[in-house]
Amino acid sequence: MRRARLAVLAAAVLAAVTAAPPSLAADPPFEMESVQLVLLLRAPTWKKLPAEEAEALQKQHMAHLTAMGTSGKMVGAGPFSDQSDPAYRGVCIYRVGSAAEARGLAEQDPSVKAGQLRVEAMTWWFGKGSVTFPKAVEQAPEKKAVP
Repeated sequence: MRRARLAVLAAAVLAAVTAAPPSLAADPPFEMESVQLVLLLRAPTWKKLPAEEAEALQKQHMAHLTAMGTSGKMVGAGPFSDQSDPAYRGVCIYRVGSAAEARGLAEQDPSVKAGQLRVEAMTWWFGKGSVTFPKAVEQAPEKKAVP
């Protein structure tokens, strides 16, 4: 009788150890989504411009960023502060198909074309729904595979 109870207890412990907890078994699979980050950096060809020229170029730069946001391709952008390297000027967050596409759009920026800025583009992956862009113009979401 004692052996039978020990066998039942051992079987119960073994079943409890090998079974997945119910809360984990019911969790949906982890999904990811992505955006493309474009770093705007001071170009090696950067030069101090006369005030009027710098102001005109800045207006064109802002118009480009506004157009990217209005088109739904860019979900946010802004300058850096408190960085240790003054070459880092700002970031643009695009929601397009690839880093290459984001780079191509960013390279149309008048400040990039003028040789004042250069771009670095990459794709950033994160848990689906963990980052939102409430002011962004919505586009139809694309299905993307996790790298």
